[in-house]
Amino acid sequence: MDGVGTKLKIAGALAKHDTIGIDLVNHCVNDILTCGAEPLFFLDYIAMGKLVTEQVEAIAKGLAQACREVGCALIGGETAEMPGLYAGEDYDLVGFIVGVVEKEKLIMGKTIGVGDTIIGLPSSGLHTNGYSLVRKVFGEAKPVLDAYYPELGRTLGEALLEPHRCYYHQLKPLLPLIKGMAHITGGGLIDNVPRVLPQGVAAQFHRRAWTVPPIFQLIQQRGNVAHDEMYHVFNMGIGMVVICSPDNADQFTKAIPGAKVIGEVVEQADKARVVIK
Repeated sequence: MDGVGTKLKIAGALAKHDTIGIDLVNHCVNDILTCGAEPLFFLDYIAMGKLVTEQVEAIAKGLAQACREVGCALIGGETAEMPGLYAGEDYDLVGFIVGVVEKEKLIMGKTIGVGDTIIGLPSSGLHTNGYSLVRKVFGEAKPVLDAYYPELGRTLGEALLEPHRCYYHQLKPLLPLIKGMAHITGGGLIDNVPRVLPQGVAAQFHRRAWTVPPIFQLIQQRGNVAHDEMYHVFNMGIGMVVICSPDNADQFTKAIPGAKVIGEVVEQADKARVVIK
């Protein structure tokens, strides 16, 4: 069960609600994919100060589209109107997903060992995390979001609303080769990757192994955000981390566009479970 955070404020400022449901479903699908599960069904919860039919329809359209794309049934949910809690056109959106995986095929990270390869799958942007910091840096006024940036090739708002990428179809055929997976959401590489690592090992990343997308560089420059904080808040261009045997690494980089070897599993030297060089 998860939400899309304050990305909702950007969607509201631009009056564009047809992709926020895609964000929510894809986020949830990726979360359960990390243990090897395939999605079965999805429910949503929408709460708002005043029910605006067109707005709810746009949200539901995105939810339905994303569910169809992964063969997941959208079986219902709840729409609540609470003017005493939500002001103006503010709303919240939460999703609940159930998936299934055979017990013997669970991906738990138990077989990860020193020397295993770490592969990074590219994100489509911020996905659904870091928007509170983004709003602190840029604000959420429509003129600011409508500003065009040559390095982005589009407006700031368009870049920030880019839907969360789903990795289900890319990774499903390769699940038997995967020892562990981490969906890089809030907390970035630093907080998410240790969840899948056994005791005694750490993940070592090489920051030059991939190119950080311009949107993150723009945020860091405009907000004068510390390097370490960027890697702790954002995915920095890596939406999913896959850990596999070095013998299988080529299959991932050949099968998935943009996938790169970005590190390896090493012996844990101190308290740090993630090292970014």
